[in-house]
Amino acid sequence: MVIIEVSLLSGFIMTSRSRMLLEKITIVKKIEVKANVVYIYLEKLNDESQTFILQLEQVIQVKNLKPASIKIYDYYQPGGLQISYYSGVGS
Repeated sequence: MVIIEVSLLSGFIMTSRSRMLLEKITIVKKIEVKANVVYIYLEKLNDESQTFILQLEQVIQVKNLKPASIKIYDYYQPGGLQISYYSGVGS
């Protein structure tokens, strides 16, 4: 099992529409939202490219917004952690 751990930007939440769209992806087994982190549990990964889009909604205006992280790792072997950062939100 693979976990995608998305730390949300300060002042943002994931929209319910975004959750619905993620749940329709066949390899997505489960989605958890805890505080400001979204956990997406995947059945497995293969060599095919996958794209996941999270729509965020700003609920609080925050100045000097800091980058947030996206971590991808194997549930059973978290040592092979991959980390990326994002700082902007598209329209």
